Amino acid sequence: MPAELVVLGATGSIGTQTFEVARRLDIPVVAIAARGGSEELFNLGLTWPDAKLVVAAATDDERVRFTDAFGKRVSFGPESVQEVAATRESVVINGIVGSVGLAASVAAIEAGNRLGLANKESLVAGGPVLLAARARTGAEIIPVDSEHSAIYQCLKGERASDVARIVLTASGGPFLGRSQRELETVTPAEALAHPTWDMGKRISIDSATLVNKGLEVIEAHFLFDLPFEQIDVVVHPQSIVHSLVEFVDGSSKAHLGEPDMRIPIQYAVTFPHRSPGGLAPFELGGKTLTFLEPDRATFRALDLAYEVGKMGGSSPAVFNAADEVAVQAFLEGRLSFLGIVDVIELTVSRMPTVNLESVADVLAVDAEARSVADQLISRAC
Repeated sequence: MPAELVVLGATGSIGTQTFEVARRLDIPVVAIAARGGSEELFNLGLTWPDAKLVVAAATDDERVRFTDAFGKRVSFGPESVQEVAATRESVVINGIVGSVGLAASVAAIEAGNRLGLANKESLVAGGPVLLAARARTGAEIIPVDSEHSAIYQCLKGERASDVARIVLTASGGPFLGRSQRELETVTPAEALAHPTWDMGKRISIDSATLVNKGLEVIEAHFLFDLPFEQIDVVVHPQSIVHSLVEFVDGSSKAHLGEPDMRIPIQYAVTFPHRSPGGLAPFELGGKTLTFLEPDRATFRALDLAYEVGKMGGSSPAVFNAADEVAVQAFLEGRLSFLGIVDVIELTVSRMPTVNLESVADVLAVDAEARSVADQLISRAC
């Protein structure tokens, strides 16, 4: 059992469920970080009195309130997030949303900590940088995404040379079976209504466009050191089979279970051991499992992600940044649902592919891509 936990993105879905796991397994939490000084973060500071607190982007009022309540326990700014991520001999669960999570991931790895990675942008945008840090320290990266956790578990005890391909499952999101014409007028409320998972706003919209599955394809390429030709996607609406690995002898291993993020979170925390979970026994009886090919013509983001992944270098970072900007514009009513992928594609086409060697390189590309995407959206409006 790990000695202690650092929870980044503490007030989000991953962070909230990480605290559930920590309480149930009686694991101490030594640091808690979130973007803003919300009531949720304040209450976490009261619940975990021995944990350091970090508010990454506090307002003046939040600084005063948190300092008055917690004194030297609290610190502020993104540098403080990196400092707690580097807490030695800890398991760092990175549930930060967006490319801002990369610096904390690198800090955790450079400190030799185990990184429970739910911030997919760390690999999508900064894969070469994060993997270079891991090569220097030998630190562990254990994925917290349900699909990548499934693959990670299925690969344990297997030889890399025996893997024919990995297959990531996609729920299909709320618009499975819809045509492009039917998607022209969908609203943010419709896109946020995911049929099987309870997630944050960006990932819910990304699931609806299949951008999320494209990001996961790129992430899998880096995590498992596989060419894109050995990474496939299948639509599985029930979200019971979380992903599978096919081997050269024709056999396959799959990871099955209820769609509950506490399972991959707990696995990342307790690996290489397993502890009793907090869920009822999983029953296959009465369940029907179906599998479909993705509608790549309607949901163009998936093939675009494959193209961007093969381009390598900075192109995945551009893809990710443009998506973040486009999703926010859609949520604010400034962009249509189908316009999200249009903005991503145009942004990628307008930016050169360059090599990435540092976090600063990634953030510079990210900033430029956001600017290009913003301009495209402004002109469309």
